Amino acid sequence: MKITKWLLPGLILILSACAQGPETVETPRETRWDLSAEIPVDPKVVIGTLENGLTYYVRSNGEPENRAEMRLVVNAGSLQEDEDQQGLAHFVEHLAFNGTQNFEKHEIVDFLELTGMRFGPELNASTNFDETIYKLQLPADDPERLETGIRILADWAHLISFEEEEVDRERQIIIEEWRLGRGAQARMSDKQFPVLYQDSRYAVRRPIGKLEIIERATAADLLRFYRDWYRPDLMAVIVVGDFDPEWMEQTIRRHFSGIKPQADGRERLEYPVPDHEETLYAPATDPEAVNTRVGLYIKHEAKPGVRVADYREALLDILYNGMLNDRLAELSKGADPPFIMAGSFNRRSVRTKEMYTIAARVQEDKIEAGLEALLIETERVRRFGFTATELERQKDSLLNWIEQVYNDRDNIDSGVLIRSYIDHFLEEEAINDVAYDYEIFNHFLPKITLEEVNQRAARWLTRENRVVLVNAPEKDGLSIPGRLEVMKIFEVVQAKALRPYEDEVSDEPLIAASAAGLPGAMITARKKTPELGLTEWQLENGVRVVLKHTDFKQEEVLFSGISPGGNSLVADKDYVAAVTAAGIVRESGVGSFSVTALDKKLAGKTVSVNPWIGGLFEGVEGSAAPDDLETMFQLIYLYLTAPRVDENAYIAFEERLNASVKNRQASPEAIFWDTVETIVTRNHFRTRPWTTEVLSEMDLETSYEIYRERFDDAGDFIFFLVGNFDPQQIEPLVAKYLGSLPAGGRVESWRDVGIDPPPGVIDKAVIMGQEPKSLVHFIFTAPFSWSLSSRLHMLALAELLDIRLREVVREEAGGTYGVWVKAQGTHYPDEEAKVEITFGCAPEQVEPLSALLLEEIARLRAEGPDEELVAKVRQIFKRERETSLRENGFWLQRLQFYEIHNLDPRNILDYEERVDQLTVQSLKKTVEDYLDPDNYIRLYLLPENIEEKPSP
Repeated sequence: MKITKWLLPGLILILSACAQGPETVETPRETRWDLSAEIPVDPKVVIGTLENGLTYYVRSNGEPENRAEMRLVVNAGSLQEDEDQQGLAHFVEHLAFNGTQNFEKHEIVDFLELTGMRFGPELNASTNFDETIYKLQLPADDPERLETGIRILADWAHLISFEEEEVDRERQIIIEEWRLGRGAQARMSDKQFPVLYQDSRYAVRRPIGKLEIIERATAADLLRFYRDWYRPDLMAVIVVGDFDPEWMEQTIRRHFSGIKPQADGRERLEYPVPDHEETLYAPATDPEAVNTRVGLYIKHEAKPGVRVADYREALLDILYNGMLNDRLAELSKGADPPFIMAGSFNRRSVRTKEMYTIAARVQEDKIEAGLEALLIETERVRRFGFTATELERQKDSLLNWIEQVYNDRDNIDSGVLIRSYIDHFLEEEAINDVAYDYEIFNHFLPKITLEEVNQRAARWLTRENRVVLVNAPEKDGLSIPGRLEVMKIFEVVQAKALRPYEDEVSDEPLIAASAAGLPGAMITARKKTPELGLTEWQLENGVRVVLKHTDFKQEEVLFSGISPGGNSLVADKDYVAAVTAAGIVRESGVGSFSVTALDKKLAGKTVSVNPWIGGLFEGVEGSAAPDDLETMFQLIYLYLTAPRVDENAYIAFEERLNASVKNRQASPEAIFWDTVETIVTRNHFRTRPWTTEVLSEMDLETSYEIYRERFDDAGDFIFFLVGNFDPQQIEPLVAKYLGSLPAGGRVESWRDVGIDPPPGVIDKAVIMGQEPKSLVHFIFTAPFSWSLSSRLHMLALAELLDIRLREVVREEAGGTYGVWVKAQGTHYPDEEAKVEITFGCAPEQVEPLSALLLEEIARLRAEGPDEELVAKVRQIFKRERETSLRENGFWLQRLQFYEIHNLDPRNILDYEERVDQLTVQSLKKTVEDYLDPDNYIRLYLLPENIEEKPSP
């Protein structure tokens, strides 16, 4: 289905939200679609309220298997802070992980990691304007462990320790979080946010708070906020997962009923965003900004979501935005487009306000032209509306989408469900089940008229509450329009003579010649691997096909096809043309269909096919619903045999790339990472930083020739298909379309283009930037002997470093918000180990923290990791594999991996045995082999105005 990417999350929330009491009443069929009726609550969720006022939600759900998602939701955030408390809501959230009455510091994180979960993905929290949410995910195969998870939530709710020593330590981490978030975008947001939410509390209560308050906050200050707002009548416990719901409900009651209510608790106020008649304008420029954006934001009162009428209204909005976004996308792909990309959407931006937004990313000299284009398209819709064919396409797409959601209703992820329950508690959004969604879509969508959807323009595009925002680089010669110039654009558009949109739709089939005319190919050899449920076919033309049927997702089939070679086989002078070739083809379309015509042709289908050319391989990848598999195979055939040359699409694509790199050198972070790449690859021609000068080497004709050369002979291609299909039913499609791919018996491989790291120790500073922040990046390289075991040890090295450096550099030293570690051992083009470690910090902490990091590595080299740390790594790997085995994407990636490395895929079954071979001694040797103190690169970013720079 063709739905803009940003729309899907919003659509999911609309489908799975809205307020109801804990009891479910079956609605008589004849009154089910009464617009004034309340949306029924999903009968599978248990909602209850304890005597102390705490609300709980419990839902049994088996996707993923053996997992439980837990949340503690506190209906209080930065808006509830007093004037002298700004930042303390977020501070309290941090301290929850530093110890409670029943769990000492590190005990919560240790407990989680020993169960195989990670700090960050499975244990985390967030603070917003209106709420604070604590997240915990646990394996569900041990009731005692699940009960410990509930105990942790209960301790967070009323038993956080607030020890002065921990307050002081965490204070530094919060300051580093603030520092990490500073930069061009933050500085521009500081200017625009008070205008966007003018005269409201939202404008002066940013969740990160004020540094001067954070720096002097005491345990008593934090405890005051905690006692005021962490109380049961403002809390919800939400647990969704693979467990007995009755047992879980009783466990929640047992651990949360003892929390005492506050009879005289402070009133929790809702804070409005005042309306305004005049159009506000907030331009913001910054010398480090790299992109230019312009947008119109119109504030509306937040709409309810509890009745059938609200649901129907949401469907109208989805149709309106979907059709307008298709028009904007079409404009962006034409010659000399007014904007690079644009989007229209509406969402609840804060608790009391909904925001309609239409915004675009533009060339820096097209701010006014971009805004005018946005206003013209909305005005065109206001005057003439959409066309009947546009509406039918959107309806087809939505009906197709909801049918797939319904067919996959037993495979909805617990994380999606838990988000809807959070919205029910905080915003009184409905929580209806997917069967209801399916019915309401099919009842209302076909009956929605074009006139109704066209009226949405008047609903959203009001003259009141308008705000225009512009973000742009600050540099000589770049002029930013003033308020009078912006208001003049509105007047010009209103007076402009416009023509209705013409919806050009092609009735041609995807493949011009009839499908029966394709030669096809016989399957000459068949092979089965029953241990993995694999079927393999060899076609007459040389193409190989590996298939795995699964039932993880009823509406999902994933595929990839790969061939060795990639851009490594082109000359250096053609490298840029090779790298951009697949993107040009994707933007141009296939056969006789431009990309816009192709999107329209595929409306109502769930199919995606994308060609690519990488460094060592080229290929095509994508997905489809089972009913759209023939369309998927047709597109594969077309992308490999009939790529389209579209001059206008090429110009638009080139302009988009140029806009993305034009001001890169203004960004300290961009320059830093470009320097990293330049040094680690010894300034290789193919790793030059992207600039407009480098992009000038693009050439449409060369790109097209390279693309054709890479895909003209499919004889060395192997395709993998994983998902819900019947191999017998798919066989004719494989024989017809993949068997018709041209093949001349080509057998080739990639070549090593000679990109190698420098030896020895390199230490370099990059001096750039306004903010008092630094970035430190270590790269260790070493020779590598590739095997499944050595590769697994490299991945384990990353895990253990991630845990230890978090403990040492963040928790103990309080010097950074986080340390990021990546370790890999490559097989091709040569065997090489690379470990990368990155952290941000204050400029004066670059040297002390670097020394601390190197000291910890030296300790690991000398002593090795302890057994508990290795046990954590083993458990993390096993738990990760536990869920991965039920994901189509995992199987597709693994099968392709084993093919590329010429390995028997049955090795997948030996994974846990290899994990058990991770020991203290084997990982100590891994540290010794790949973290050589005499062979690493350190680069660090320092601001320009620092008084003393660390010496190398």
